[in-house]
Amino acid sequence: MTAKKFDPAYSQMLHRRAFLGRSALGFGASALATLLPTTPTLLGNDREKHLGLPHHPPRVKRVIFLYMSGGPSHLETFDYKRDLERLNDQPMPESFTAGQPIAQLQGQKLKCLGPQFKFSRCGQSGQEISDILPHTQKIADDICIIRSMQTDQINHDPAHTMMNTGTSISGRPSMGSWITYGLGSECENLPGFIVLTSFGGRNPQPISQRQWGSGFLPGEFQGVEFYSKGAAVHYIENPAGTHRDQQRGLIQSINQLNRLSPLASADPQTSARIAQLEMAFQMQTSVPELMDIRDETPETLAHYGCQGADGSFAYNCLLARRLAERGVRFIQLYHRDWDHHGDLVHYMNICCGLCDRPTAALLEDLRRRGLLEDTLIIWGGEFGRTPMFQGKGKTAGRDHHIKGFSMWLAGGAVRGGTSYGETDDLGYNAVKDVVHVRDLHATILHLLGIDHKRFSVPYQGLDLRLTGVEPARVLHPLLS
Repeated sequence: MTAKKFDPAYSQMLHRRAFLGRSALGFGASALATLLPTTPTLLGNDREKHLGLPHHPPRVKRVIFLYMSGGPSHLETFDYKRDLERLNDQPMPESFTAGQPIAQLQGQKLKCLGPQFKFSRCGQSGQEISDILPHTQKIADDICIIRSMQTDQINHDPAHTMMNTGTSISGRPSMGSWITYGLGSECENLPGFIVLTSFGGRNPQPISQRQWGSGFLPGEFQGVEFYSKGAAVHYIENPAGTHRDQQRGLIQSINQLNRLSPLASADPQTSARIAQLEMAFQMQTSVPELMDIRDETPETLAHYGCQGADGSFAYNCLLARRLAERGVRFIQLYHRDWDHHGDLVHYMNICCGLCDRPTAALLEDLRRRGLLEDTLIIWGGEFGRTPMFQGKGKTAGRDHHIKGFSMWLAGGAVRGGTSYGETDDLGYNAVKDVVHVRDLHATILHLLGIDHKRFSVPYQGLDLRLTGVEPARVLHPLLS
């Protein structure tokens, strides 16, 4: 049997790993490098020119997605139905539900559940918004409500995957990853795609980290979750007995060794690792400064309803503004408690109480600081809720629903004070100006200066895009 030839490049890689294991950072550096994405090596305009972007002049620079995980009921928030109120506790007409996908109510006797809160006409635009959202009512003239959303997946995890990646196939790049891959970031010491989560309500909706994964795109473009209680990012702090100058010297030495490898120039993972270690070092200073809100005025904290660094949605909204100020490209806030199969009134009061004030405060604060005009804000979840009862009596709730639900947009180039699309008389089917998740994605990319039809990456013999191969359209009527 012929012996295999010794590969010096392989030997060098082994020695580098041994060096990492014996260094002051040790496995902490390796763990950090796998957890943290980085901004692209090419930042801002350089990155855009490299990929031939933008395709047209962008209207916004960044996106803040306020993700109401679990599926908020459109019928208690933005889509008031008088006929549903009239039919409360009566059988749901079969003409609406026959042959339609239903999650947990399949095969049961279906009864109508009327709106559980009053609605009011708000602002000069007169948009109908639920009284359970008094602060959102005050920004009625700033938001465009889409009342005709549809998606393909009726259960949470695949519906999250659809909303975040444009497909229910696991492992595809998330929206934030596509955007940071295409446009880079304007921030050199924070990741370009950051995720924050909060909870409070029925029960925290499970969220898989693949919802902000980079899929087949380079790992440096995945989202990084910042924890708003305790250490913001794992392994970011210096190990005991290590000071900043030592850390800087160690990282420089590791990166010099990485660059000596004959594989370095051809291996994107090596390039990503070098950038990750550089980013990790920068974040040791930038992250504590970001998370420390003691420089905020008492008036600002009160405006958000923020009680401090408590992991609440209010605190995360304040952090979203601070991230926007620092040039982060894509910011996603999950509130994980909108899955209201039962006790709808009780839990809607909790979730709206936690999310309504800070949502409006974020929009107003961005406007006051001159950031709203080049920021796109999105509010919504993975789907809506059924017009039918789930449960009994005062503890009734609503099941998952994909045929018609509501979201809203605000910020740069969005026509505030407008509504788009309609559902039928009972809020079951979107019947006018139907908006699929793919249309939402196409519109987000358009506002960032990207033509969704031209923005693709070759993978496994296909040119794959965020909006897929199904028809998708930019929602020009929503834009100014």
